[in-house]
Amino acid sequence: MDKKELRAKYKTLRSNLSNEEIENLSIEIANQLLQLPIWEKSYYHIFLPIDKQKEINTEFILNILFGKDKNVIVSKSNFKECTLEHFLLLDTTILKVNSWGIPEPVDGIPIPEEKIEVVFIPLLGFDQKGNRIGYGKGFYDRFLEKCSPSTLKIGLSFFTAENENIKNITAKDIPLDICVTPLEVFYFNK
Repeated sequence: MDKKELRAKYKTLRSNLSNEEIENLSIEIANQLLQLPIWEKSYYHIFLPIDKQKEINTEFILNILFGKDKNVIVSKSNFKECTLEHFLLLDTTILKVNSWGIPEPVDGIPIPEEKIEVVFIPLLGFDQKGNRIGYGKGFYDRFLEKCSPSTLKIGLSFFTAENENIKNITAKDIPLDICVTPLEVFYFNK
């Protein structure tokens, strides 16, 4: 399937999930993450979910990160350039929901991409090679391109990998290193 078909498929699958299912699946994803050997790092980037898109509730992962005393980074979107600015998430950080329904920091302490060691990536679907599809604007591809080559790219998905490779993947599409689902963890070779 191509990206457009897969976007439609996974948006429909997500729209059929109840709030209770989203909570339970999000907890299972957080529990899977706890089993991974990724917790020795210091700087973790996480997305804050768009509720109307029925994205994974990352509150459980945030609790893990804060419980492990990690530096947590969240982003603010620049829709004109389709880029992200990154800020340290503190108790004093003021979050505001933008016009797309994304909770974002109003301002804060900026963090350069090169400093980020782990990125938890929102996605709609992914394949067995670690190719992923998002909403199609390229925000995360532009962001990941600026990160260090050693930055760990971890996708979070309610659903398992597509058996067929995603069509129309380009050199600008940055693949995942790992994808975590409620039932399984997928590792991809570089």
